[in-house]
Amino acid sequence: MDVLSDTIAAVRTGSPAAGLFVRHAPWGRRYPLVPSAGFHVLLRGSCWALPPEGEPLAMTAGDVLFMPRGSAHVLVSDPDAEVTEVAMPGEPRELDGSGERAELLCGAYELGRRHPLLDGLPDFVLLPGRSDRHPALRGAVELLTAEVSAPGPGSDAALPALLDMLLLFTLRAWFESPESCSRTGVFTDPAVSAAMRAIHDDPGYPWTVATLSAVAGVSRATLGRRFAATVGEAPLAYLTRWRMLTAARLLRESDAGLAAVARRVGYASEFAFAKAFKREFGQAPGRYRRSTARPAA
Repeated sequence: MDVLSDTIAAVRTGSPAAGLFVRHAPWGRRYPLVPSAGFHVLLRGSCWALPPEGEPLAMTAGDVLFMPRGSAHVLVSDPDAEVTEVAMPGEPRELDGSGERAELLCGAYELGRRHPLLDGLPDFVLLPGRSDRHPALRGAVELLTAEVSAPGPGSDAALPALLDMLLLFTLRAWFESPESCSRTGVFTDPAVSAAMRAIHDDPGYPWTVATLSAVAGVSRATLGRRFAATVGEAPLAYLTRWRMLTAARLLRESDAGLAAVARRVGYASEFAFAKAFKREFGQAPGRYRRSTARPAA
């Protein structure tokens, strides 16, 4: 996998959840802070997002609003509309009214651990889903709109796949935008890209700054400086982070024994691996596996 796909697969711990709601102006909904990454896709109409700080964000049909840290916010039909609802499970999907109709797909992605690529995102990422700047994102929004508007056989399988695609294209669109931060160097700096790709391809290899700089084709000092500037931490610190994310994914998604998982991520000793894993995740590998196991169907 490429680095972005790898990262999404490693930090995501469950399937995306989403629901459609329809309101007629005037309306206002409060969304509390949630321990996951939230999103809204405006399928029809217009509305405003009101962050706790900063200017209101105008949304039109096709726009995607992504909250990587699940930040609290308000959605309203217009900035002066009264907030009368709090988003919660089991609420009415549609409320009748005579004002402008707004249709939104709202949901969340379970992202279990932080990653430098996601740490650099602002609390609110607003992307025009129907802009020519992001044709892939526009295509994902159009497919989602069609599937939600007219579900058919296979919709239960199609919707999670489309939501996964939406997340990928949302992040890609942000990293390609002029507003993106220095984390884009992960993709544009050839030395950093080469070193990170090497770590992702073989996290169990006994990498050192010297071997990574040889792969990157630059000196150790240059790699260390450029890696820290773009990724936000030193190469070997990122190596440890990626090893633990990879181990967590193996524990969630495979039945490999702890010794095998330890070897896959570069630890000859199961004890040393367990100690490093507990330092990162706050619990032993075996307990983490049991706590994240999905119930049998």
